[in-house]
Amino acid sequence: MSAQQAPLLFLVVGRNEPLYCAEFGKTPGTPATAQTISRQQYIIMHSALDLVDKCAWVDGNMYLRNVDQYNHQQVSTFVTACHVKFMLLHTGKNDETLRVFFNEIYELYTKLSMNPFYKFDTPITSKQFDARVKAAARRYLS
Repeated sequence: MSAQQAPLLFLVVGRNEPLYCAEFGKTPGTPATAQTISRQQYIIMHSALDLVDKCAWVDGNMYLRNVDQYNHQQVSTFVTACHVKFMLLHTGKNDETLRVFFNEIYELYTKLSMNPFYKFDTPITSKQFDARVKAAARRYLS
């Protein structure tokens, strides 16, 4: 699997659990080895959470860039004002492209959180949010 075609994993993490998850660049009907790779990606993201918390308190920026790296994969993170984390596992994307992607997702999340029917820190089930996140990923990450 080349670096250009490697699947990307995007998570929105609340206080205690993931609120939203999306995989980009994954082809349907992939073999069992791809499922193992996918599980490994989730483990990498989970292990990076401690580093994200540490970096969030040390660095005052919302965009934390690369907080962890495993082999050729990097974890980039954006932390909102209410400490919701947007995490992306990728294989070396342009820093400015990631910043623009995270800013667009932050705008989408802000609009979602202002919805009176959405309760803060609960899983995101909105199909519209999902479609817009995937559209932003196609636009900036492909």
